[in-house]
Amino acid sequence: MTTPDVRTGQAGPQLPRDAFRARFLQSFVDPAYRQEDAALDRLEAIAWDAYQQERKAPRTRKAGPGHADPDYDLSLDWIEAAEAIRQAQARQQDPASPTRLLLVAGSARNDGSCPGEMSKTWRLAQLAREVLAEGGPQVEVDLLDLSRVISEYDLHIHPCKGCASTAMPLCHWPCSCYPNHAERQTGDWMNAIYPQWVAAHGVLLLTPTYWYQSPTPLKAMIDRLVCADGGNPDPTSTHGKHAAEAKALELRGWDYPKHLSGRMYGVVVHGDVAGIEGTRRALCDWLDWMGLHDAGVHARLDRFIGYYEPYATSHATLDRDLAVQEEVRNAARALLRATQDLRSGRYVPPDCHLQRPRPK
Repeated sequence: MTTPDVRTGQAGPQLPRDAFRARFLQSFVDPAYRQEDAALDRLEAIAWDAYQQERKAPRTRKAGPGHADPDYDLSLDWIEAAEAIRQAQARQQDPASPTRLLLVAGSARNDGSCPGEMSKTWRLAQLAREVLAEGGPQVEVDLLDLSRVISEYDLHIHPCKGCASTAMPLCHWPCSCYPNHAERQTGDWMNAIYPQWVAAHGVLLLTPTYWYQSPTPLKAMIDRLVCADGGNPDPTSTHGKHAAEAKALELRGWDYPKHLSGRMYGVVVHGDVAGIEGTRRALCDWLDWMGLHDAGVHARLDRFIGYYEPYATSHATLDRDLAVQEEVRNAARALLRATQDLRSGRYVPPDCHLQRPRPK
C-alpha cells in the first residue's frame, strides 16, 4: 500500500528576532519589571534559542519496554500525564471503589474576573452537587468549573491542532501537542482534566448557550477530548508527530479505541433567548459518539431562564424558577441512579452487542 503524501506549505516562516522579542516581552510591560531588564534580556535569548531549535519537549527519557520504540526520547510531560490517566482508569475499574461522578460547569463567567458575578450555571451545578451528595460515602463528586480559565493565573485550555485529521494515530492519548515549551504554549489544563474524565463513572455537563453554541472553555475542552475517541496511546509508534508514519499506521488498520466509552452522562443546557435545543443536541450527539450512555430523558434538559428578560435580573429570575431548579435536581438523580445501575450490572445498553460497520 502506498502511503499518501503529506501536504505542506500552509504555515508561515518563524518569527524574525525583533517580532519574537516583542512578543516575549508582552508579559513584562508592568514598570515593576524594569529593574530586571538585564535578566529579561538573558531569558529572551534563551527563549529565542529554544524557539529556533524547536525544543518543544526539552525534558525527555527513553520510552522503555511496552512501547513500539523503547529507545524513543519520550516527553516527561506526556509520561506524567499518561501515568495519571492510568491511575485514574485503575480506580474507575475497581468494583470496590466509590461511584465517582463528574460535574462540568461549562460557563465562562465567574465573579473573580471581569463579569463580577457568579454564573447561573455554577448555581445549577451546586444544586446537582447537593443531590449527588445524598448518595452517601459511596458516591464521590468532582466539580470541574471551566470558568477558572478566565480568573486563574496562566491557566489555559489550548486549542486542538487537528492532528486526527492528518491521521488518527497522530492524535495521541493523552494529547502530546502541549506543552510546547519552544512556543510558550504552556499552562495547559487538559493534563489535569483528562484524569477527571477517566476516573468518572458518570458525567453531568451543565452549560449556558453562547451564540447558539457552547461557551469557549467548554468547546475547547470538547475539542481536546478528541484524543479520547480513537487516540493513539503510544507516541513512539509515530515517533512523535511524524505525519507520514501516522498515515501509514492508520492505513494498516486502526481500531479507533474509545477511551471513555461505557460511562453514563447527563446534559443540562440553559439560555435566555435562543439556541438551547441545538446546543443540547450537539452535546448529546458528541457524548453518544464517544460511547457514553445517556441517563434517560430527565437527564437531557434544555430550559430558558428568564426568556427575553433583562440580563441584570437573571439571578433573581432563577431564584423564582423552582421548576427548573427541580428539573436540574432530577437530572442529577437520573444520572446517579443510572450510574449505580450500570456498575451493579442492572443496566445493559440495548445496543451493546452491536458492532459499528464504520468505526471512526
